[in-house]
Amino acid sequence: MKSTAHDTPARQLRVLELAGSAAGGVRAHLADCARLLSAGGHDVVVAAPAAVTTGADLGGARARDLEIGPRPSPGDAALVSRIAYLARHADAVHAHGLRAGALAALALGPRRRRRLVVTLHNRPVGGRSTTVIGARLEALVAARADAVLAVSPDLAENVRRRGAQDVEIAVIPAPTRLSGAAAPVASSIESAWHGADLRLLTVARLAPQKGLDTLLDAAALLAERLPASQGRLVWAVAGAGPLEAVLTGRIASENLPVRLLGRREDVAVLMRAADVVVQTSQWEGQPLTIQEALRAGAAVVATDVGGTAVTAGGGAVLVEPSAEALAQAVHHLLTDTAALARARDASREAAASLPGEQALTAQLERVLRGAGV
Repeated sequence: MKSTAHDTPARQLRVLELAGSAAGGVRAHLADCARLLSAGGHDVVVAAPAAVTTGADLGGARARDLEIGPRPSPGDAALVSRIAYLARHADAVHAHGLRAGALAALALGPRRRRRLVVTLHNRPVGGRSTTVIGARLEALVAARADAVLAVSPDLAENVRRRGAQDVEIAVIPAPTRLSGAAAPVASSIESAWHGADLRLLTVARLAPQKGLDTLLDAAALLAERLPASQGRLVWAVAGAGPLEAVLTGRIASENLPVRLLGRREDVAVLMRAADVVVQTSQWEGQPLTIQEALRAGAAVVATDVGGTAVTAGGGAVLVEPSAEALAQAVHHLLTDTAALARARDASREAAASLPGEQALTAQLERVLRGAGV
């Protein structure tokens, strides 16, 4: 049988994956991109701070140290030169984050021969200077990137307003956590909720974006409104971060039914055991914990911010980011067994449609090659 053009295998790409300081979901996504591309036969170099690449599963990709700081500095000229050097043989550069994307745009220049793809993971947050700088970086990325992948609809719309032509929602599959726990399941549950009758769970870094003041306010409302006949409530929070001391102080002073668990390796176990998994964030891209909760078949209540609705796919009860809205939604599920069962069914149904690594690989192949590559 004669071969056709469709039988010709796509040629290998040389890809530079680029990132600044990254943690949590951003770091995991960077590693996924590098690992999947290298598994597909591409020659991949990951340029990022050593703290980002050390210990990450990059597959067959090679790591190169590149210390991109969180904000513009006098050393940026040297960074631009270094990126240009690393990209000299690349077919495509894939930058993660607004700052890395802007530096890559400067390094490749306006008449570049290499394709530039930028994934936007977060929105600029801070004072006026941060907002102004962020707007300038967004304009540069919008003008020079061949394609922009945004983790949420609001980020996509914003970069379109800046003039970007090729914009789509990024595919961000959650990594699969090990289902087992270091301790027996019963011990994990007891250590989290101490025998409580009503178990709430939030998995989040203890940082301002996660809306933890709102969580404590909602916990106070639930403590007032839940009838004693429902039993004792404990809202467990798995995660660590800079707000730990402040939150601990408020929990103690107000006698709130909240327990800070610190980092946990048994999150999958806790999600399956929780009555409701709650996200209280003020903004999210595509929250990986929501994906994990859906896979666990947990009832989910989440603030309708950023890309949460896209991620949940109808499997979560979405509310405005306020203590009252969160308390009402959780109260309804805890006091209505039929509603709780429906929420769990919706979660399991939505989990079946979550993106996987195959979808991410397909998106990367398409946007990094572009037309005629």
